Amino acid sequence: MFKWKRKSTRPLAGQRIEEYALIGDCETAALVGRNGSIDWLCWPSFSSNACFAALLGTQDHGFWKIAPVAPPRSVHRRYLPDSMIVETTFETASGTMVLVDFMPPRGTNSDVVRIARCTRGKVSLRTTLAIRFDYGRTIPWVTKFDGGLRAISGPDMVVLRTAVPLEGEGMESVGEFTLKAGAEQAFTLTYASSIGEDGNAPIVDPRPIDPHAAFDDTMTFWREWNARNTYRGKYDAAVRRSLMTLKALTYRPSGGIVAAPTTSLPEALGGERNWDYRYCWLRDTAFTLLSLLNAGYEDEAEAWRRWLVRAIAGAPDQLQTLYGICGERQLNEWHAEWLPGYEHSKPVNIGNAASHQFQLDVYGEVAAALSKMPPAQEDIRVSATDLQARLIDQLCKIWEEPDDGIWETRGGRKHFVHSKVMAWVALDRAIAHHEKYDGGGDINRWKKNRDLIHKQVCEKGFNKKLNAFVQYYGSKELDASCLRIGLVGFLPMDDPRIIGTVEAIEKKLMKNGFVERYDTRKSPDGLPPGEGSFLACSFWMVMNLWLIGRKADAEQLFERLLALRNDVGLLSEEWDAKANRMVGNFPQAFSHITLAHAAYTLTGGWVPQHAREKAGSDGKSR
Repeated sequence: MFKWKRKSTRPLAGQRIEEYALIGDCETAALVGRNGSIDWLCWPSFSSNACFAALLGTQDHGFWKIAPVAPPRSVHRRYLPDSMIVETTFETASGTMVLVDFMPPRGTNSDVVRIARCTRGKVSLRTTLAIRFDYGRTIPWVTKFDGGLRAISGPDMVVLRTAVPLEGEGMESVGEFTLKAGAEQAFTLTYASSIGEDGNAPIVDPRPIDPHAAFDDTMTFWREWNARNTYRGKYDAAVRRSLMTLKALTYRPSGGIVAAPTTSLPEALGGERNWDYRYCWLRDTAFTLLSLLNAGYEDEAEAWRRWLVRAIAGAPDQLQTLYGICGERQLNEWHAEWLPGYEHSKPVNIGNAASHQFQLDVYGEVAAALSKMPPAQEDIRVSATDLQARLIDQLCKIWEEPDDGIWETRGGRKHFVHSKVMAWVALDRAIAHHEKYDGGGDINRWKKNRDLIHKQVCEKGFNKKLNAFVQYYGSKELDASCLRIGLVGFLPMDDPRIIGTVEAIEKKLMKNGFVERYDTRKSPDGLPPGEGSFLACSFWMVMNLWLIGRKADAEQLFERLLALRNDVGLLSEEWDAKANRMVGNFPQAFSHITLAHAAYTLTGGWVPQHAREKAGSDGKSR
């Protein structure tokens, strides 16, 4: 057994958000820094407790680093083509080494594989492993065995296998080794339960895996998945990377899709806008599926539809905004007080109280996604159609109530314009769906409510003085969510009110060339003002500019947004233009969804469904 020496508290460990790359096995994911350190990993699933949490604290909160002992002259990295395998190249004075990081498709257990290989000269390396369960709070009991070590705390066990000799040093497991050109060392870190068949059963280590066979399996998995991609266009590489990222954020056992693999990466450095995104938002997952469907990925759509039916089964008035990865409803929010937060951004939130909010727009997102689903087997099609009918009947009862809105504000419910528009979308898509499949819904009632919503939004949500739709009824403030009004077909893109809204948002909410959600100083949302530019809103602006005929402006903004991606093509939630860096959770599904959607738009692969002619809702000026 190791003999530990307790270490003094260290400075914050996290690198810039853009310094990280994502690896994952479609059940959980890890963030690997350019310095060779894995600073975030929740095991065994996305929403499990983290065993590496240095991202939100210090190295004392858990990390695993493999890197040259001497500071490298340069560092270059990339994803291997059509994969989620990261290759980081360190150039040193004495030689060059390549670190390959990946998580193979899960078998019985989940693994992280790291292969260090020298390609030139000679390089001395150091591996440092600090496992800290419970988000960096719990130091495990670590024991050595021939060829590795195991770390156990309660039900959790992590086993490291490597030929590199390891020693205990200050609550860490450390090993140094030297590689010459052509030589390599492999490391596999595996999660397993520490609990046997009964309390008297001995602990059984997970079976070892062959790192090179795991590499081949991982490459095959991702290349076969990419081969199904039907998108072809000018932005093929960017779309392909975004779609792979969305796939990596999918929890394969259930079909649920998380908004991001991280929690509490701040929307403003040092601020309080820090949220846990390791859950499945109905809105985000619906957006994700539409993006995947545009590229031909029907299997993921079918899996999501089944997840949806399971997750929101029951009384329609119990619909939640978000759920756990398997449809769990209890996502209570609490603070990990022992973590100092990313660059001192506290609190560090675990769980998300938005699960208790009322967000009217999710009805529209779900209805729109269901209307685009491929034909299903009879059992699931009937269940989904019946579920949709019950949700729409509930919507008819509640759409006139104020809600918390798409941005999950904590400053009180309002009649948000975007929410009302999406209620209209829910009715519009459900009517078309049920007329197509003879779903038996109360279509006459639905049509009446659809037309009432349209009329009300046009009368109460549009400010003639601003010549724009506003944030909520009676407000004089703008909101970038109104960029979606034309995209969802509520009004044609050439309607003067749509063009006026685009121009007003461009003038008032574009800061440093990117779109902010709303002015946090003038639109109280229950939190201190200040945040970065929300990248999805800028991609919505790209689509709007293109569709109203300003194609050169749309392409210019899209190229600027593509340039914000890090060196391996990933985006966070927001961009801090003043600090010139990413902020918010990372990588963010919403950013990659809207990137792909904008690319489809610019290359002719998507056009909005314009409002149909309807009595009382024909989209003409009133």
